[in-house]
Amino acid sequence: MDVLLDLLDLEPIERDIFRGRSRSSLVPRVFGGQVAAQALVAAGRTVPEDRLAHSLHAYFLRPGDPGAPIVYAVDRIRDGRSFTTRRVVAVQHGQPIFHLSASFQAYEEGLDHQADMPAAPDPESLPTAAETLPRHLPEDVARRLVEARAAVDLRYADTPPWGSVGEPREPRSQVWFRTSGKLADDPLLHVCLATYVSDMTLLDSVLLAHGRGGWAVGDVVGASLDHAMWFHRPFRADEWLLYDQESPSSAGGRGLGQARIWTRDGKLAISVIQEGVVRVPRS
Repeated sequence: MDVLLDLLDLEPIERDIFRGRSRSSLVPRVFGGQVAAQALVAAGRTVPEDRLAHSLHAYFLRPGDPGAPIVYAVDRIRDGRSFTTRRVVAVQHGQPIFHLSASFQAYEEGLDHQADMPAAPDPESLPTAAETLPRHLPEDVARRLVEARAAVDLRYADTPPWGSVGEPREPRSQVWFRTSGKLADDPLLHVCLATYVSDMTLLDSVLLAHGRGGWAVGDVVGASLDHAMWFHRPFRADEWLLYDQESPSSAGGRGLGQARIWTRDGKLAISVIQEGVVRVPRS
């Protein structure tokens, strides 16, 4: 948890320019959720504290180099009476690797309704990642994946894709997650950590539809293409959140995942949509 929080504490270089570092991952590129979370941190640091992030739209342009720093340049697109808009470009080796647009809003009262929360098992009744992963993956892969996700307590409500290879299922997946430690009472921090986690499992539902195990077992290759989130209601990332995910389509080497994130007491906190490259390796 301390390592992740340190990654999100960007170094200010000049006005509206920040520098971030990376940590190693299972693949030789920067984890997309990290870049998205750091970019949102950069945007949020240029916005008044009373304006909370309500949406983001992002494109992953190039693979990030985990051995090099990432520079985040913020463009102050608009400062209105109610809404503030920022654009962030992440740059490595002189080239943009990621682009984010984010909007922030001052709190106001308004009409309020939401869909019903889906049924899900109690998170405490589910096995932890450290208990689940070694059952389905080679020891070294399981160990590296547990280490990569150590800052997050993430629990699958059903068998993960790599546990049911060759068995196509309904393209739907549920996980409960929360950070592995308590967080400060900073709304931007909780939003950024939810953004970080949102890139971990969203394309699982695409894999389930085809009985594929995913990048952990090597029967598909892929990467995030674009990512969008809408933050509807306050939440805490250090308390249990239900990530209910499904895939309505995959075609042309791309898969679409859409999801809703709920607080444990049934409030719809976040909506998420992501498209990614999902290809079967060529022999």
